[in-house]
Amino acid sequence: MRLATILTPNGPTAAIYQDGAYTELPGQSVRGLLARDSFNAQTGATHAADKVKLLAPIPDPPKIICIGLNYRDHAAETGAAIPREPVVFCKFPTALIGQDEAIVLPKVSQKVDFEAELVLVIGRGGRYIPRSEAMRHLAGCAVGHDVSARDWQHKDGNQWLLGKTFDTFAPVGPHLVTMDEVGDPHNLGIRLRINGETLQNSRTDQLIFKADELIEYVSKVVTLQVGDLIFTGTPPGVGAARKPPVWLKTGDIVEVEIDKLGVLRNPVVAE
Repeated sequence: MRLATILTPNGPTAAIYQDGAYTELPGQSVRGLLARDSFNAQTGATHAADKVKLLAPIPDPPKIICIGLNYRDHAAETGAAIPREPVVFCKFPTALIGQDEAIVLPKVSQKVDFEAELVLVIGRGGRYIPRSEAMRHLAGCAVGHDVSARDWQHKDGNQWLLGKTFDTFAPVGPHLVTMDEVGDPHNLGIRLRINGETLQNSRTDQLIFKADELIEYVSKVVTLQVGDLIFTGTPPGVGAARKPPVWLKTGDIVEVEIDKLGVLRNPVVAE
C-alpha cells in the first residue's frame, strides 16, 4: 500500500495512492492509521495525481533521526573508517518538506550538499527493541534527501546538527510504502539526479548497519514512537567528495529515486 498526506480545502488528510490517483481517507492522518495498525478507514473523494498537493507522507513525525557514514562505498569515498557503531544525529521538524516543495539555500551557507537516503518509518513504538523483533516495528519506507550545509557541519567542533537541520533540509516523499510492497529494504537501488544527471547510484545492500540493527540501537537510548523517521545514510557521489566539489544551486531540480518507492523531486531556490 502507498500512503500519502495530501492538502485539501479542509486541511491535510491521509490518502491512498493507486492507479495514478489519490483517494482521501477523510479525517485520518497517516500516523493515526499506523497507530491503529489498520487501514480500513472510510474513503472519500478521489483526485488525479496532477491535481493534488503532496505534503511529506508523515508531516508531523515525533522524531527525525539520521544515521551518518552508513554505506560502505560512501565511507570508502570519504576515506573514513567503517564505524563500529552507528553515527546518530537528528533534524528538527522545521526541516521537513514534501514532494515538489522547494529546498531553500540559506544565505548563510555557500556549500549545500545532497544526500539520497532510504527513510524507515516506525509503525510500532517501543524501547529496548531486540534486533530479532525490530522489523515488526517497521511500518514502511519512503524516499528521503538529507540536505547538508557542509560549511556549517564542519565548523569547529563539528556542528552536525546545525549543518543538517536548516529549514527545508529534510525532503521526504512522495509516499510511505508499506513493507508488504517494499520487501527486503536492503535490496533496493538508490539514485540521485540533478537536472537529469545521475550523481549517486548504489544499492541499499551497501548499508553497514541494517534496519533491524538501527532500530535496536536507537531504541536503547530513546523510546521510538509511531511515525518516527530514520534516515539511514547516503551512498557515494555526494558533492563534497567530488573534485571539484558540486554544491546545490538556485534553479536545480533534484530527484532521488529508490526502487519500489518512487521518485522524490524538489526544486532548489535561494533564500
